[in-house]
Amino acid sequence: MHKKLFIPGPVEVKPAVLEKMATPMIGHRSKDASELQKRISSKLQDILYTKEAILLSTSSGSGLMEGAVRSCTLKRAAVFAVGAFGVRWYEMAQSNNVPADLFEVDWGTAITPEMIDEVLSTGKYDLITITHNETSTGLMNPLETIAGVVKNYPDVVFCLDAVSSAGGSKIEVDRMGLDICITSTQKALGLPPGMALCTFSGKAIERAQEVPCRGYYLDLLSLYNYIQKKDYQYPSTPSLSHMFALDYQLDCILAEGLEQRFARHIDMAEYVRQWAREYFALFADERYLSNTLTTMKNTRNIDVAALNRELGARGYQISNGYGKLKDKTFRIAHMADCTLEEVKELIDNINDILKLN
Repeated sequence: MHKKLFIPGPVEVKPAVLEKMATPMIGHRSKDASELQKRISSKLQDILYTKEAILLSTSSGSGLMEGAVRSCTLKRAAVFAVGAFGVRWYEMAQSNNVPADLFEVDWGTAITPEMIDEVLSTGKYDLITITHNETSTGLMNPLETIAGVVKNYPDVVFCLDAVSSAGGSKIEVDRMGLDICITSTQKALGLPPGMALCTFSGKAIERAQEVPCRGYYLDLLSLYNYIQKKDYQYPSTPSLSHMFALDYQLDCILAEGLEQRFARHIDMAEYVRQWAREYFALFADERYLSNTLTTMKNTRNIDVAALNRELGARGYQISNGYGKLKDKTFRIAHMADCTLEEVKELIDNINDILKLN
């Protein structure tokens, strides 16, 4: 039995998108491949509200996170963490011998503009990384206020992990001054895992030109230069199957309407939040709740694994807590092409299993 996924990723993928993955291959050095990649880039610029370059990577989002911190840090990176995935960005910097400092807050709390200002005002840092939406805690950082502070430091390259929010929550890349905004296919964009993408600003390009050792496969400047020189060709073989599906899915996203899509995600989030408040408790600070995933405190001390087994028998799957939060929390994702009706069905089944009504 197929289990309908309400986990942080991969997400449920529409049959029509899966069918596009089976499109017959074309030569990745062909004019058709160039046209495909141009279409994808143009549509992604619309979805991310940017005129900056789009880079595609046959990797997970972590690949471009590593590429960003390695390609664009000349002096030192300031890495802000609100959960497991911000810490991962710091570990990437360390593993690549990139000078970096970690600024971590308690899980469930947000990064404040004051924290950013205090760190950047030292003048030690020329790159900053922020996790927009932290799936371990169900928290969405206040991007608008953070961006307002970062704009006061024009020499700092601003990198955003939007892996679990882009396509499900409005991110105005150019207005926010984002230099590298990263996401991947298996979250709110609604495709299978295996491809990542990012914006790449003029400032980021200039910075990368100064960095001597940017790696090879994940060198963002190399990717950018190649697509400029070779008419949207990539230096290594890309996943054409993902590109066929992405081209189609981006049309679907734009046809739904961006504002309507973002509103649908908020409606789903509000429904799950209200249920969580009634029967459990929300883990993250109420002022900064994610629109694509909700993390509940396990205040009833339920057996999360047993709940998931019973849900699985009914054709559903949710997620246990992440890392140190396992069994202390559980998570319900509501992103991509998921509907409010499907969320209500899931909650009804959880209520029935746990006898909450």
